[in-house]
Amino acid sequence: MSVITRRGADRVPGGDTAVPLYRRPGFLRALTPLALLITWQVGSQSGLLSERTLPAPSVVLSAGLEVYRSGALGDALVVSGQRVLLGFALGAALGLGLGIVAGLGRVGEYVVDPPLQMLRTVPLFGLIPLFIIWFGIGEEPKVYLIALGVAVPLYLNTYAGIRQLDPKLLELSGVLRLSRVERLRYLVVPGALPQILVGLRLSLGVAWLSLIVAEQINAGKGLGYIVNNAREFLRTDIVIFGLLVYGLLGLITDSIVRWFERRALRWLPAAAL
Repeated sequence: MSVITRRGADRVPGGDTAVPLYRRPGFLRALTPLALLITWQVGSQSGLLSERTLPAPSVVLSAGLEVYRSGALGDALVVSGQRVLLGFALGAALGLGLGIVAGLGRVGEYVVDPPLQMLRTVPLFGLIPLFIIWFGIGEEPKVYLIALGVAVPLYLNTYAGIRQLDPKLLELSGVLRLSRVERLRYLVVPGALPQILVGLRLSLGVAWLSLIVAEQINAGKGLGYIVNNAREFLRTDIVIFGLLVYGLLGLITDSIVRWFERRALRWLPAAAL
């Protein structure tokens, strides 16, 4: 009752919210990064942080503007975005598909789960030499490395979400005489959706981490190319700027999934508060 009263008190006529700025989630989530930036700037200006090791945020910003004005940043974002999009689409399809197959039946579990459990213990970045031998040094090893990084956490969470379903739901599908497709659409996927979305967020993070390493494979374009080129000329400021762009892209994609999660899981009590 107190939750309903409080939520209602935050609303004004017309349906708009009147939550003060200091209580909004976006403002609160920005406090820690802002404090870190201020500490970083003060440490650089006071001499506690070496300019060669860790340039001040103002210097990094100037380097970023330099890269942006040259036109290289826009082209790099397009190329790197395409790699992540292709790798994520392929990895998500594999992770979801294999997770559903392994989660729905014992046969699928015995066939699919053992090799994937072994694969997830293999260092992802240790596969780079093998991928180069198999696929060359073009776009294929970069995309496949991202896809593999995406598939494993999404598979694990999809599999766990299906296996944790209430057995009464499956009994209900038998009573209602639902087909396999109907059971999957109306019971299995909605019931496992919270866990699947957790896997999706983890997979997006791994996708950007995989991209950083994948773009070290003879990349002639993309953010990795900018970072490698800056390393050759000892431009620490541009290297740090490139890493910050990677992190910002990961934060943006995670925020998109969080936004979708809040709307897709409105039926959960925790999501309604």
